[in-house]
Amino acid sequence: MRSPSIGRRARPAYSVLLLVAALAAGCDRPAGPADAWRDPSPMVTAAQPAGSAASQAPSVAATTAPAPTRTAAGRRVFPVRAGNVDYHPTHGGYPGTDLFADCGEPVVAVTDGVVLEVSRVDRFDKRGPLGPNNGGLSVSLLGDDGVRYYGSHLSAISSGVDAGVRVHAGQQLGKVGRTGNANNVCHLHFGLSPQCSGHDDWWIRRGVVWPAPYLNSWRKGGNRSPAAEVTAWQRKHGCPKSPGGSAAGG
Repeated sequence: MRSPSIGRRARPAYSVLLLVAALAAGCDRPAGPADAWRDPSPMVTAAQPAGSAASQAPSVAATTAPAPTRTAAGRRVFPVRAGNVDYHPTHGGYPGTDLFADCGEPVVAVTDGVVLEVSRVDRFDKRGPLGPNNGGLSVSLLGDDGVRYYGSHLSAISSGVDAGVRVHAGQQLGKVGRTGNANNVCHLHFGLSPQCSGHDDWWIRRGVVWPAPYLNSWRKGGNRSPAAEVTAWQRKHGCPKSPGGSAAGG
């Protein structure tokens, strides 16, 4: 029997089947070891000239983001600004949460911070390479608490949301969608992780600690911080250089 979902969203029976199918598929999860080891597309910095070929790759602000203040301070909000959102406390294959909401609902910054990476092009192809392109349109934010907050499968990314741009809690980053390997189901994949700069670390970015306890808090107006748990994970595991070296699975 499936564990009850957390949320208030009333959906017809077919949505329950879609939810089970999406959880079984494990969104943002590589199809197999051969695909997981393929090199991702190169990332570019926020200083990449607009219109160049490389600027179509996900942008990164690793060289522009200021050093975070690793404290629990700062307001946090639920990442989808909608009343009818369902999510499950578990996720297939690795820690993460899929938040099921209608396509087009606003996706917002959980807390104050700097945009790290933006992918405005859906490069997902089930023929591969899988893993680095599974998220479709996506945004990651380095919060002032030192936590990287990642959201993927977006249908659109807000104008002005670019690598290196500072955003504030509740500011819209994009819209719920079904890009990447979302299995044609409208939802936001949400992950919590440390920042690991220098290369595309999609196997870490997609999530390394379970978000549900924090989502429960934020939904009720609380401000529970994932910083301590994320920091503890990084102290134990560092920044694995490949999916095979990550304790997150995949």
